[in-house]
Amino acid sequence: MPSNKSVSDAPIVQFTNCRILRDHQLQREDLWVREGKILNPEKLFFDEKGSADVQLDCKDSIIAPGFIDVQINGGFGVDFSLATDDFKSGIDLVSQKILSHGVTSFCPTLVTSPPSVYHQVLPQISVRNGGAHGAGILGAHLEGPFISKEKKGAHPEHCLRTFEAGAFQDLLATYGSLNCVQIVTLAPEMRRSGEVIQELTKRGICVSLGHSVANLSQAEEAVQHGATFITHLFNAMLPFHHRDPGIVGLLTSDKIPAGRRVFYGMISDGIHTNPAALRIAHRAHPEGLVLVTDAIAGMGLAPGRHTLGQQVVEIDGLNTYIAGKCCTKTLSGSVATMDTCVRHFQEATGCSVETALEAASLHPAQLLGIEHKKGTLNYDSDADFLMLNDSLYVQATYIAGEEVWRQDVSGM
Repeated sequence: MPSNKSVSDAPIVQFTNCRILRDHQLQREDLWVREGKILNPEKLFFDEKGSADVQLDCKDSIIAPGFIDVQINGGFGVDFSLATDDFKSGIDLVSQKILSHGVTSFCPTLVTSPPSVYHQVLPQISVRNGGAHGAGILGAHLEGPFISKEKKGAHPEHCLRTFEAGAFQDLLATYGSLNCVQIVTLAPEMRRSGEVIQELTKRGICVSLGHSVANLSQAEEAVQHGATFITHLFNAMLPFHHRDPGIVGLLTSDKIPAGRRVFYGMISDGIHTNPAALRIAHRAHPEGLVLVTDAIAGMGLAPGRHTLGQQVVEIDGLNTYIAGKCCTKTLSGSVATMDTCVRHFQEATGCSVETALEAASLHPAQLLGIEHKKGTLNYDSDADFLMLNDSLYVQATYIAGEEVWRQDVSGM
């Protein structure tokens, strides 16, 4: 006779008195977790005849998937584009600190740098699961150096590169290795970019279009070659024009291959994108919007001078500019945290709580093709989730079902 014993002796935790974000709706039900995965309670009850070992009262909190930041240049004094002897301790610090902002997975981002920096830094980045030590690392995002001089933004011009005779081999020589690379941002109008996009896509690397003067047809061709993302929409690209909307036109293009979705990053910090532009993008293509911080080393620090790769930047409130250039107001990254971006997005667009939360969780997971394990609270997915209050402030962060950060409420 088959035994009624549970298939696993691992403890089962039941999170009660909560509203779970599942299937695009906040649903009043319990969340069940075992061995770092989200359990189907029906299978537990009827197949295993099991029950919870521990019950946790969530006090009517919202439970949502952990945030995924696919563009973060650093924070808390750490710059991912600086080749330092203690680079690993720096990335560990950032991964630990962003837990308090609800980020459970991220893509450390390198801005345009000399080849020597890529060769030194990339071997020190490795894909890893999150935990008490910090948020998980999904792979590096390489933003440049194959970008437009006209739309370089805060990227150093002397480090920009083009695709020469070798095309993809030029890219390999520049980066040194693609072993840990998840996303590459490039300008699609560059000669031979099409074959580079195809080669990157073949290797499972997401290609993003940005820092570019591409027209719409060039952008559409890049998508047909395999590009699926737009780096910080509206920023560092040609402005929307009614006769040629440029990369922005991809949001409503009819030339996107069947079954393909184009995603686009938005820095929802109230500085990089006017709320009206945020609303236009969201209403045009809500399923593609991915919130990113584009945070720099100065995130979490006092105003003043900090680095962004090879440049020095000045932080004034939430504004960040290249330092030392008279009358220059070139924005250079952000100091906003992901939870701040989620709240601003929800306030600026008037969208639902569910929509705001999915823009920082489900959509980036779909972009990277990992939605079967991250970005949702579906059964059998990773138990990376947040407890939030109704104002979308993070109260606790969980990775693989374990609490890794909780808001200190002592003395309140």
